[in-house]
Amino acid sequence: MSSQFGHQLKISIFGQSHSAGIGVVIDGLPAGEPIDLDEVAAFMARRAPGNSPASTARKEADIPQILSGLYEGRTCGAPLAAVIANTDARSGDYAAIADKPRPAHADFTAHVKYGGANDVRGGGHFSGRLTAPLCFAGAVCAQILARRGITVGAHAATIGTTFDESFDPVTVTADELRSVSKKPFPTISDASAEAMLAEIAEAKARGDSMGGVIECFAVGLPVGLGEPMFGGVEGRIAEAVFGIPAVKGLEFGSGFYGSTLCGSENNDPFRVVDGRIVTETNNHGGILGGITSGMPLVLRAAIKPTPTLMQEQQTVSLSLGENATLPPKGRHDPCIVPRAVPVIEAAVAAVLLDLWLESGDFPKGA
Repeated sequence: MSSQFGHQLKISIFGQSHSAGIGVVIDGLPAGEPIDLDEVAAFMARRAPGNSPASTARKEADIPQILSGLYEGRTCGAPLAAVIANTDARSGDYAAIADKPRPAHADFTAHVKYGGANDVRGGGHFSGRLTAPLCFAGAVCAQILARRGITVGAHAATIGTTFDESFDPVTVTADELRSVSKKPFPTISDASAEAMLAEIAEAKARGDSMGGVIECFAVGLPVGLGEPMFGGVEGRIAEAVFGIPAVKGLEFGSGFYGSTLCGSENNDPFRVVDGRIVTETNNHGGILGGITSGMPLVLRAAIKPTPTLMQEQQTVSLSLGENATLPPKGRHDPCIVPRAVPVIEAAVAAVLLDLWLESGDFPKGA
């Protein structure tokens, strides 16, 4: 199933951007885990639309209705299912794109694959709207991980020409990661946030859009999660992260920059500190041979510019088989990066919990 990921923990997402609702089913959660729904709501609010000048004008409360899986505030062993109502859809904005696919969207490929039966409104099942239920699932997983000392956090590393500061990949702490999640704009440096917002505003004024890079960390991981070759941590995370609309690139540790270094520069020397084996540097990003090393997990995801523009774009008429133009219309984020930060966190948290459950060493009742 293309809308499902996970092995021991299976997460299945359903719905379309303009359907009555969207939702998620999480199967395989350990029973007896308390879930703070206020914390879940706070996590989801970081992704919700309409809360920033950098986001779409679409307003959605994104309040999940729990259908099953919780009893007296705890997971009960049954699949946890939640649905989120779509309340501010404007389907009329998308009447033209059934015949004129939008550049850089999935309109054309979905039309061909599904014989024109695909729901084009708001991108249908290909929409970033589907990241709301993913955030619900990730928020639940993050709580379970946090009780066992694992924290996942991310920030907007770059937008346009502006670069944010970065955490030290060796010494980054859970408190540092949590500090970003409490900010109205997800950067480490407040000056970087102001500069990014200014660049986004300039692009929006031109009817244009921007992309960027999100850097994500996970701290407190045990040594030994993941398997070699096709069961490696990088591959499992990539499967989930590339399911997020707009993600076009992914790197771990020193990533592509590391490929320009010599081995003597990129290797991370081992040391014993307080009886624990660590590395002096963390170019490996917390993963060796597809297996967690106990050092902080470090990854970066490239987010493409929002493809919907308030500019006329060149396209084709599918019915006439001729060139056409698409007028500017609809509501969209001039930059999706700020709202995508918690989505990356959600995907990573879900995969890490799945890997830990799969290992057989998951500590119950923590």
